[in-house]
Amino acid sequence: MRNLELNGRAPDPAECQRLATVNYGHYTAMQVRGGAVRGLALHFARLADGNEAFFDWAMDIDDEHRVRELISRALQDETEASVRVQFVPAQDPLAPPDVLVAVSDPRPETVPAPVRLRTDTYQRPWPAHKHAATMGQVLARRRAVANGFDDALFVDPANRVTEGSSWNLALFDGEQVVWPQAPMLKGTTMVLLQVAMTMRGTPWTLRPVDAAELPLMAGAVTANANCPARPVAAVDGVPFPADDKLAGLLGDAWRSVPFDVL
Repeated sequence: MRNLELNGRAPDPAECQRLATVNYGHYTAMQVRGGAVRGLALHFARLADGNEAFFDWAMDIDDEHRVRELISRALQDETEASVRVQFVPAQDPLAPPDVLVAVSDPRPETVPAPVRLRTDTYQRPWPAHKHAATMGQVLARRRAVANGFDDALFVDPANRVTEGSSWNLALFDGEQVVWPQAPMLKGTTMVLLQVAMTMRGTPWTLRPVDAAELPLMAGAVTANANCPARPVAAVDGVPFPADDKLAGLLGDAWRSVPFDVL
C-alpha cells in the first residue's frame, strides 16, 4: 500500500509542486505493527522538538491527537505499514506547519544481510533533529557504494564515531554494549533499546568512541526503526568480528519493548 496525505487529504497539483520545490521541514519514521507503534511518545517528542526548532511553534496535546488521527486516516484499514510524518511549511509562512503523512509497505521482520561500512568525515547540520536536509547523507552513501561498500559511517574531524546515514551504531566490547557519544540524532530505536536494556539489567555505556577502536570491538550493529540490530560485517575494508551475543542482547531487549496503539 502507498498513500500520501497533506493535512488529511490528497495534495492537489499546486501543493505537490510546493512540496517538491521547498526542501524544508522535519520528520519522524515508524513501523506500524498490528495498528500499533513502539515508542510513540518518543516520536511525538521528536516532532515537538523539531517544530520549536524549525517553525518556532509549540505542539500541545490537541496537536498530538490530531497527528494520531492523520496517521490513522492515511493508513485507512492497513495495520502493517511504514509511516513517515513530516512537518512542512504552510502556504502562509506565519501559519502553523502542514502535516504530510506518507504510508508505504512495512519493512520485512527478517534481519538484512550484514552491512559493510565506509567511514566518512561528515556531520549532519542540526544533528539533534531528523530533518529534510539529507543531501550530505545521501552523498556519503553514494560515495560508500561507489567504493565497494554498502553505507557510510560518519566520524567527526577528531575521528570520533558519530552516527550512520540513517541509523545509530551499537558496539560490543566483550563485556557491555557501547553507544558512541557525539553530536547526533538520538534515534527512537536507540533510546528504546537503552531503556529496555536498563530494565533487563543488560550492561551498556555511552561514551566517545575513536574510529581507531572499531577493529578492537567484539561486534557491531546498526539500529533504526527498520531493523534494531543489523550486523556490521566490515568497516573500511577491515573485517568486523561477528558476534551473535550483541545481536541477541539487542534482539531480546527489542522484543521486550511494548507497543502503543495509534
